[in-house]
Amino acid sequence: MNHQKVSLSAGLYFVATPIGTARDITLRALDILSSADVIAAEDTRSLRRLMEIHGVPLAGRRIVAYHDHSGVQARARLLAALGEGRSVAYASEAGMPLIADPGYDLSRAASEAGYAVTAAPGPSAVTTALTLAGLPTDAFFFDGFLPNAKSARRARLEALRDIPGTLVFYESPKRAAASLADMAEVLGGERAAALCRELTKKFEQVRRGTLEALALGAAEDPPRGEIVILVDRGHLPIVSASEIESDLRAALEDHSVRDAADLVARMHGQKRREVYQLALKLSKG
Repeated sequence: MNHQKVSLSAGLYFVATPIGTARDITLRALDILSSADVIAAEDTRSLRRLMEIHGVPLAGRRIVAYHDHSGVQARARLLAALGEGRSVAYASEAGMPLIADPGYDLSRAASEAGYAVTAAPGPSAVTTALTLAGLPTDAFFFDGFLPNAKSARRARLEALRDIPGTLVFYESPKRAAASLADMAEVLGGERAAALCRELTKKFEQVRRGTLEALALGAAEDPPRGEIVILVDRGHLPIVSASEIESDLRAALEDHSVRDAADLVARMHGQKRREVYQLALKLSKG
């Protein structure tokens, strides 16, 4: 069906697009795409195809390519259109703009220049995966894509280990097994986790289990498609203060303050900073 144009005020409109099934787009998103003076997209071909599916005519408009490699020139063009009092719609290739997708610099520049900025919310792989994973959703931390290099990836996981919420990552199928193996080793192989793939698509799948089990499964049966990995929060074991202090005193006899704190923190699964502060105090006493 064709969508009638609606009256849009001048401003920047971020438009969420489906992460899989084309019918997940909202009616408001279609209204904006039908009516905006200027349309921009991370991937012009995918947005053009989506508009064709839903009968949204371009009506003489060209879709401006705006992505990580389009540079300052494309952003300047869109800001100039806003300066002329026009309405500008921007869509990511899939999901909500700015969520591990381009658009942040455009949003910031438009806001700082005093232009109206709003969004037509919709599909997101992050929230869809949280709904399906079977892990706690009261608090979560989205970290996008982990680094490619193994050492950098492990360092990042170390920094996230004690966050009191479900961890959410995007991952490519080529790196899923390696990332899960690193997660199992750094975060703890017994942690509950889920691997969600091809969300809202024909071959949607959710694998649930411990990190160790998911890592083994990914190595034996590599997952394909778009992947979201979720990991339950860590649960620190209950250890008495006197036990930690006793072990620190023993460790300080043969180790530096830093090494003793590292050793005891790992031994009891405690936060390093707190153990280090106690080790520092004991060393001065």
